[in-house]
Amino acid sequence: MQKTVAGLLVATLYQIGVRHIFGVTGDAMHPLAKASREQDGMQWIEVRHDEGAALAASGQAKLNGSLGVCCCTAGAGASRLIAGLNEAQKDHAPVLAISGGVPLGWRGNDYLPENIPDLLFRDVCAYTQSLDNAERAAHVIHQAIAQAYSVRGVSHLYIPSEMFEARARMQVPSLATLRQPPEIMADMADIAEAVYLIGRARNIAILAGEGCRSAIRLVLQLAQILHAPVIHSFRAKDMVAYAHPYWIGGVGLVGGAPGVEALRDADLVLMLGSDCPYGEFLPDHGRVVQVDERPQVLGRRTSVQLGIVGSVGPAIFQIIEQLPQRENRDFLRQVNRSRKKWDEMLDRKVAPTHGDEPVKPEALVRAVSNKAQADAVVVIDTGIVTLWCGNWWRQSGRQRILASFNNAAVGTSLGQANGVQILDRERQVIVAVGDDGFSMLMGEFMTSVEYRLPVKVVVFNHRERVLARLEMGTQGLPAREQSEFPGLDFAAFAVACGARGLSVKKTAELEAGLQQLLDAPGPAILDVHIDPAELPALPHAGLEQAWGLSLERVKEVLLAIGRRKLKH
Repeated sequence: MQKTVAGLLVATLYQIGVRHIFGVTGDAMHPLAKASREQDGMQWIEVRHDEGAALAASGQAKLNGSLGVCCCTAGAGASRLIAGLNEAQKDHAPVLAISGGVPLGWRGNDYLPENIPDLLFRDVCAYTQSLDNAERAAHVIHQAIAQAYSVRGVSHLYIPSEMFEARARMQVPSLATLRQPPEIMADMADIAEAVYLIGRARNIAILAGEGCRSAIRLVLQLAQILHAPVIHSFRAKDMVAYAHPYWIGGVGLVGGAPGVEALRDADLVLMLGSDCPYGEFLPDHGRVVQVDERPQVLGRRTSVQLGIVGSVGPAIFQIIEQLPQRENRDFLRQVNRSRKKWDEMLDRKVAPTHGDEPVKPEALVRAVSNKAQADAVVVIDTGIVTLWCGNWWRQSGRQRILASFNNAAVGTSLGQANGVQILDRERQVIVAVGDDGFSMLMGEFMTSVEYRLPVKVVVFNHRERVLARLEMGTQGLPAREQSEFPGLDFAAFAVACGARGLSVKKTAELEAGLQQLLDAPGPAILDVHIDPAELPALPHAGLEQAWGLSLERVKEVLLAIGRRKLKH
């Protein structure tokens, strides 16, 4: 029996494992929504904002590497979807985006709300195609999904309204090929060269990125053979428990001093599955062996002596087979001494304070970390909250941490959390977000409520854009007025949405408030008033940045004096 194009698309997605389509119904989308509701086991998730649809699909794809699917109406819906698709594109997550189109007969006539989809989506998509012939539907659908998996990125289909309801004459071919790509074997000559360079080095450090996720046990085995500290990217932080003796800590703006110092002092760095964007924290001596499946990332962040094209797992397995066990632990001991001092500093920051004082953000992160379930998914927004969580969250090794890793977009956490939570309603999903970030897409909390998704949201309510103030401060700019952010009662907002809303305004209330949040049976928000004067630990800030912050304080005082004079 022939299917409509909408029915063919939905059936194909279901056959390859997709169970949710996120979107906003309207215009050309009605046939697709109808087809998804008629497909047993497929769920159409009606979000509140098109960007939320793309973020939910991106969150699913980032969590498990499987295809996420989102859609939007023509015109403004497509423009809004693109903001969320940037998340998938920058974080290498396979997503299929479907946009509805105006009737074919009206294209090119500035029809309401016509746009040029191939141009609009080209910047974020590896593949974009307009479907104007139902006979081509099967092949175009196959190519779009295959391309999304192949590049771990975004594919886009533009489908005019009448095309959704047109009859497709064939099924999508070669469904078995629509899956995550297999691992890539490295060249054996490169493996031999890596073994030679490792054998000549004394102090070796390993930088582990997302590409190590399926091979983390092999990476730790290599670390133990070499007694090499393992420094992780922020995205790789969750792979190993915080207390592991070889898992030293992060690098970059959300990392710590031990990792930065280990990379600095090593005479050979093994950069495994990482395209760490913070090149300023990577060694510049060139004694780097980089392993990655993507040839284009080799050597682009720092100079490398050897670049190996291949998956981390097979490459490390081949290297381990040719390495003897090392006895010298001096470098590892040195790095762990630095780590001990760093951890002591972090612990001092979360030491109990007077109960009437505002909540320290470090203490909030540590409290949530201590209470989170061992397999929880934690979705961290962008901003000052990223810095707090990057250092004070102590992961179990079974948890997953999601964030806007390479896109660095504010307001992306709740949309991603909805996509993750709907995959498994029993798994604890926690959102850590600033007041500014939550306000950007706060309508997506209504999506959580409508679908009874038990997402737990912790709002770091600073009442200002703290990271913006810090950035302006390092430039010596008076930032208070520009960074002030009038507060909203987020607990009251949760109640207005039909969910649980809780508020914490002083340290003495934190423990009970957090427990009530995590015990709530459905979606809930904990609005925590954070001490805005608290600054994160940034061991990498140099004298120039420190002077900028001091200059900011001076200018703030002068401005305040000027205001008082004007009032008198």
